[in-house]
Amino acid sequence: MCEKKTLISSSIPMCAAHFLWRKKSASACLRAREVLLATNGYTTALNLRARAGVFPVGSYIIVTEPLPAALQAVLALEPQLIAWAQDFASKENALFLGRGAHYPIAQEGALKLKEISYIHAEAYAAGELKHGPLALVTSAMPVVTVAPNDALLEKLKSNMQEVRARGGELFVLADADTRIENSEGVHVIRMPEHYGVLSPILHVVPLQLLAYHTACARGTDVDKPRNLAKSVTVE
Repeated sequence: MCEKKTLISSSIPMCAAHFLWRKKSASACLRAREVLLATNGYTTALNLRARAGVFPVGSYIIVTEPLPAALQAVLALEPQLIAWAQDFASKENALFLGRGAHYPIAQEGALKLKEISYIHAEAYAAGELKHGPLALVTSAMPVVTVAPNDALLEKLKSNMQEVRARGGELFVLADADTRIENSEGVHVIRMPEHYGVLSPILHVVPLQLLAYHTACARGTDVDKPRNLAKSVTVE
């Protein structure tokens, strides 16, 4: 997945088995939000094809048809994310949790937060919580949890209870039908209903918005993070 400024004749597309040329203007920063979303969409399509063998083109359209409206619903949550960002702006550490396909989404949220707000943020698979990360949980460390309504939801709820039992403050992105409610120490933003294989695409957007608004609240340069470069020149 390359931006418009990448030449089709350059080494990256020539070495790639599959190449998508993203016709978009050049960005000033290494935060590749659009590339991540496009890659998610592409890998989701590949995943569907792998599950079903030969997958008719029309089926791709049926599966992804709800995506534009669902993304608009997620973007409408921005005022709530701005409120979260005001709390995060005063923090120096944050923990992100996800399970299954949503663990990489938690990793993306932690990466973006550390890149542009300079808050130390780490992501863990929620099932590994007891193997070290739980020792870091205090009331001063917000714990962001990606909570889709999938087969792993009940196990994730158990992890959330462990965080609360140690005085941790939870910030939960929960699908509409998860029955996770706001309570003391638990802040919930209600996502649209669960969209199956499209869920990771929807959950990554609020995490990126959270990082952006937290960085703005801290007064950092979101377009040119310190110590980072667009290209790697040293190993």
